[in-house]
Amino acid sequence: MNKKNKQKYIRLQVYFVLIVLAEVLATISISFIVQFGFKKLFGYDSSIPQSISIFGLCLLIGYGFFKFVDHFIFEDIRKLSSCMQDVMTGDFSVNASTKGKIKEINELCESFNQMVDELKSMDTLQSDFVSNVSHEFKTPINAIEGYATLLQDEALNEDQTLYVDKILLNTKRLSDLVGNVLLLSKVENSSIDSKKSEYRLDEQIRQSILYLEDKWTKKNIEFDVELDNITYYGCRNLLTHVWNNLLDNAVKFSPENEIISLNLTKLDDTAVFSIGDRGPGIPKDEKLHVFHKFYQSDSSHKSEGYGLGLPLTKQIVELHNGTIELDSNYTEGCKFIVKLPMCDTHE
Repeated sequence: MNKKNKQKYIRLQVYFVLIVLAEVLATISISFIVQFGFKKLFGYDSSIPQSISIFGLCLLIGYGFFKFVDHFIFEDIRKLSSCMQDVMTGDFSVNASTKGKIKEINELCESFNQMVDELKSMDTLQSDFVSNVSHEFKTPINAIEGYATLLQDEALNEDQTLYVDKILLNTKRLSDLVGNVLLLSKVENSSIDSKKSEYRLDEQIRQSILYLEDKWTKKNIEFDVELDNITYYGCRNLLTHVWNNLLDNAVKFSPENEIISLNLTKLDDTAVFSIGDRGPGIPKDEKLHVFHKFYQSDSSHKSEGYGLGLPLTKQIVELHNGTIELDSNYTEGCKFIVKLPMCDTHE
């Protein structure tokens, strides 16, 4: 602790000691004044022991002191704590404002706001850099994929065929990564064509299941599907990525011969979709980060992926004024819940 911070810490200690001392002195003084006033004006001499009356006044004044401290000190601290929680989830638009008169708390809020501004600038710079670099990757990746395709020939021996297939496989993975980065960047910057149309939401989810058929059939995975017929008005192309990403994750982390639960229903004016798997789940201390870009709960990177699927899903859902959350009460694996308001639905 440097000298300046140490002085602030000592000053805060002195403040609280003086406040508590003032409370004790005020309690004793008021007790004597009240008893003297009653005796002088009304000739009433209380039979209640002075210690008990002092104790009662201590409770009243202590409660008032608590409410005072709670309003002028702890209220600002609670607001700051809430802002910190928002920043932990990746929201850099928060601002910790305080109207308190304690200099140290005001300085703490100002420092916090400066830190958030710096984080926001760094996040924007990182996004722009990744977006620009990814865009430059597209041309050489397409060229590699094209030439590797031309190398495919029946005259190749077994090893050569294997090498060409691996080139194409990893080129496809890299191409998907670049595509997801660019799409995420466009969604974040609202520079994507989000043309909306009316369509059947349940049918779109069924198409996503069929799209990933090769993956779930290899693991002999079954589905417990309950999808209500829901007509939705939204960006069909973007929402396809939501269902594909959630289904792909569920299949990826589910053990063989397991069941994935899918449910779609309409509650009031909201379409609610949930998907639950029975995989390893996500540790409690990592649940706050699952929607952060490039974050992977599997630190060993044994599973394929780049940590972009869930951030992209979250951005697309929020673009439709919806929400996505990880059900913390689901203990058998992972369960995600997507809520899409249907106020714009054409009926």
